[in-house]
Amino acid sequence: MKPYVAGVDSSTQSVKVVIVDPSTGSIVREGRACHPNGTEVDPPYWWEAFLTAVDEAGGLDDVRAISFGGQQHGMVCLDRDGKVIRPALLWNDTRSAQAADDLVTELGVKDWVYRTGSVPVASITVSKLRWLAENEPDNAAKIAAVCLPHDWLSWKFSGSTDIHDLATDRSDASGTGYFKTPSADQSYDRDLLARGLKIDSADSIVLPRIAGPTEIIGYGDQKRGWGDIAIGPGCGDNAGAALGLQLEPGEAMLSLGTSGVVALRSAKPVVDPDGIITGFADATGQWLPLACTLNASRIIDAMAAVIGVDYEEFSKLALSVDSAKGLTLTPYFEGERTPNLPDATASLTGMTLENSKPAYVARAAVEGLLNLMRAAMDAMRSAGAEINKVQMVGGGARLEAVRVLAPEILGVDVEVPKAAEYVALGAARQAMKLS
Repeated sequence: MKPYVAGVDSSTQSVKVVIVDPSTGSIVREGRACHPNGTEVDPPYWWEAFLTAVDEAGGLDDVRAISFGGQQHGMVCLDRDGKVIRPALLWNDTRSAQAADDLVTELGVKDWVYRTGSVPVASITVSKLRWLAENEPDNAAKIAAVCLPHDWLSWKFSGSTDIHDLATDRSDASGTGYFKTPSADQSYDRDLLARGLKIDSADSIVLPRIAGPTEIIGYGDQKRGWGDIAIGPGCGDNAGAALGLQLEPGEAMLSLGTSGVVALRSAKPVVDPDGIITGFADATGQWLPLACTLNASRIIDAMAAVIGVDYEEFSKLALSVDSAKGLTLTPYFEGERTPNLPDATASLTGMTLENSKPAYVARAAVEGLLNLMRAAMDAMRSAGAEINKVQMVGGGARLEAVRVLAPEILGVDVEVPKAAEYVALGAARQAMKLS
């Protein structure tokens, strides 16, 4: 038997591949490749980046199983021949904000929550489908199948061109807005899919089969020499990270990537009548209630550019003062999801001649980031979640100022595990358990 398994993370900006030794859980080699950034991307770019990352990771000749983690919500529409109809609209594309509002108005918050575990916002797939139906009706009319980024990559890896071979997992399906998340029957709500597309019936549209957490959904493309590599069901990026971190009860994951996420594993679904918390499924057969912000590490990116320093100097500046001296950053640079303010913008308020210096601006930026995440944590608590400890990961967690100020502002113990590709590692852990 081949000794290793592989885990993949197809994120907003790049694809990462890790090759893992199941006997130790350690990464033996890895690769990474960037693809176009933005709010819409043609899926073939993900595939090319995956192939490059595989080459950088030394190939898959000694790999027996693989699983794909990926950015959630991205709308990939296929025609009857399996061809991509238009570039995928990604989670961070806010053109669908009005469509989301319309969907909520049509059914009401509570109906959406009790049927799907979440309320449509701009990032959710069903909102993007409504936008497509209203703005590109010709493309909407071509749809024979709808899938998500990780579904498409798993299918592409198999070499299949038959849309009926598409498969997904509960965690990613639960972020579509047409999956019956609060129930355990693992099925789609096709009436909601039809509502999104503004059609009478969606029964003819192919949706990925929802596989179990350890189910083999197929094997790799024989033409590429991957025919004996088992393919796992994969997972959404947040579920993959939670699996990679091996979260314990009362322990939350705080991910500071392009977006910010507070998530924790739960043995039962969490239903928030206000719709602030999304009741997603996880990658193990349990649940992953979470609160997500559109803004996280990009807050630091933007403010470091404003004062013209690199990350190291930015961190030093933020820690060189005891406070922001009344300067407050509202960090909604590209709208916001928690709270749901898709058209909001960022602002610096409370400016004086004294606090308009780089050190105070840097401090206000770090505090703005952490206060945004504290609000997300408080929203989780208001829905009944108990958070005693946080594992903080992602690019934003690498900034010393964030690590130093986090315990006080978040109000809990904060652990920063060793930097790793936790989504890819979680996918690899899933691949270890395939049966």
